[in-house]
Amino acid sequence: MSKKIRTEAVDNLFEAILNLENKEECYLFFEDVCTVNELLSLSQRFEVAKMLREKKTYLEIAEKTGASTATISRVNRSLNYGNDGYEMVFQRMEKKEQKEEN
Repeated sequence: MSKKIRTEAVDNLFEAILNLENKEECYLFFEDVCTVNELLSLSQRFEVAKMLREKKTYLEIAEKTGASTATISRVNRSLNYGNDGYEMVFQRMEKKEQKEEN
C-alpha cells in the first residue's frame, strides 16, 4: 500500500466508512463527503473493473459506462498490478450473492 495515502486523515475517513450500516447510510454520507461528479467517477471505475473482470472489451466498456480509454486502462492496471482490492471486494460480493440465493 502506498505510504502517500496512509495518513491519520485517511484512517479517520475509512473508520467513518466502516461505521456505515447500510446502503441508505452510504448514500447520506457519500453525498455529503463527495461531489456528485466524484461519486459518479468512483462508481464508473468500479463498473469498469467489474466489466474488465468479465472480459468485456474496451469498446464495450466505453459504450456502456462512458469511461475514456485512459480510465479503462488505469482500472485495468489496478486489476493486474494493484493491491487486489477490487478482487477482494468482488469475491466477497459474489459470496454474499451466493448465500442470498440459497
